[in-house]
Amino acid sequence: MTTAYPPPPPPPARGRDRTTLWGVLGIVLGLICCGILGIIFGYLSIRDARRNRQSPVLGYLAIVFGVINIIGGSILRLTGNYPFWNND
Repeated sequence: MTTAYPPPPPPPARGRDRTTLWGVLGIVLGLICCGILGIIFGYLSIRDARRNRQSPVLGYLAIVFGVINIIGGSILRLTGNYPFWNND
């Protein structure tokens, strides 16, 4: 005797999906000013992408840009070439 399969679960509510929002915020902040915030928003984007079964590419990009910002800013500060930072 065969039994019917249960129906698939309903898709997640669209209003709760902030994967793209976190990813774009992370990329913008990671590139422009705050590498740490880029990493945090990248992590949030990856977390939401896994929950909603979406692509985590934006989150990975945000983390990479945040790390590049931190490393680049550190190199510029160590060499004394950081703009708007006076050593007077």
